Amino acid sequence: MNIIVVGNGGREHTICWKLAQSSLVDKIIVVPGNGGTAHEEKCVNVNPKDCTYIAEGENPYVAIAKHENCRMAVIGPEDPLADGLADEFWNADIPCVGPKKAGAQLEASKDLSKKFMKTYGVACAASETFVNKDAAVEYVKKHGAPIVVKADGLAAGKGVVVAATVDEAIGAIEEIMEGGRVGNAGKKLVIEDYLEGVEISVLAAVSVTPEFAVHSKATIIPFLPARDHKRLRDGAKGPNTGGMGAVCPLDDVDEETMKQFEKDILQPTLNGLIKEKFDYRGFIFFGVMLTKQGPKLLEYNVRLGDPETQAVLPLMNFDFAEMCTAILNGNLKSFNFEWKPGYQVAPVMVSGGYPGNYKKGCEIFVNERGIKNSKVKIFYAGAVAGRRSGLEDNLLTSGGRVLACSSYGETFTEAWKRAYEGITSIRFEDCFFRKDIGLPGAAESGKL
Repeated sequence: MNIIVVGNGGREHTICWKLAQSSLVDKIIVVPGNGGTAHEEKCVNVNPKDCTYIAEGENPYVAIAKHENCRMAVIGPEDPLADGLADEFWNADIPCVGPKKAGAQLEASKDLSKKFMKTYGVACAASETFVNKDAAVEYVKKHGAPIVVKADGLAAGKGVVVAATVDEAIGAIEEIMEGGRVGNAGKKLVIEDYLEGVEISVLAAVSVTPEFAVHSKATIIPFLPARDHKRLRDGAKGPNTGGMGAVCPLDDVDEETMKQFEKDILQPTLNGLIKEKFDYRGFIFFGVMLTKQGPKLLEYNVRLGDPETQAVLPLMNFDFAEMCTAILNGNLKSFNFEWKPGYQVAPVMVSGGYPGNYKKGCEIFVNERGIKNSKVKIFYAGAVAGRRSGLEDNLLTSGGRVLACSSYGETFTEAWKRAYEGITSIRFEDCFFRKDIGLPGAAESGKL
């Protein structure tokens, strides 16, 4: 079958790479894709601007899917999910992996998400929602710091401030609510208690519809726990980013912790999705803080994480396309999830100046022998095909997070060494990467 994959990041490159391994898949149409997906087996990048067959007013993704005879859609990023693209695909009789618009609001609105958690008993930090700046400031003054300030809407990773002091929190409130930081996403604000602990990420497959619930088919199946390293510099220092690298699985997360996570977070979430009668067939990301009182949910994402996907999917010892079919058909409960023993380490290489201003259009040089010897897989995010004369087969940087260098090992040490041997075989102007992904002291921790 042909599949359309929506997105152009490292997450989507990884999804395409994994789908291409399936004997069920003939062709993958990536809209718009990136420089990595352009060179991936079975993949064809399609830019809607180049498609003359799209009628005025027609949804371009649906039009492309129909034109290419696609039998399944997979949506990677949060924005099209929040805008209801999954609904559009289903309305066109194209089964879609990705929640419909109503369920996607669990990420699109922090306020809605917190209300959902409280209603269904999901373990999380206490919080209050504000639409008035002065009221928010008064709350912080009474509550004290440290405290967490979150823009309600989607803000491309810029909407959360962990404030160490009251003054810092007030400054964040003013910056977010006055639109200087995140625009309209900050008109409403969620302020929540600060949790102390260590962060983990749990990605999961979700298969929930009202019909599946009636027949006891509704389920959420968690993947192996992973960890994203969000701070720019070694030792979890510097500004927050979209992710500087990931590792999977985690030696500091035992079976008992995962059981508690499933009891206090996953099962109540499943109950809520069923009771809200959501059509949620896709993936969910649980951002979790491991506290002394047990796992607490920080946030939902309604899609796979990035860069966690680049560390989790390579450990899947099963057919990704078959799993997607099971999600859509309500057979996820009986699907056989088998994981490779061992570890995956995926440091990210970024452009100089990221997460602030950075240069684009730098040629990416790859020592293919070094990559082959280190047995790594490069997943591209901010990279496009070369446009200058003589660079048609080369890639140029197009974003802050340029690529992840993902490697497997039977032990963590083996995976770590291979990943860093591989990343040193790649270079571009002002490139930068953390040198401690997965090491002790590198994890994001709830300590200020």
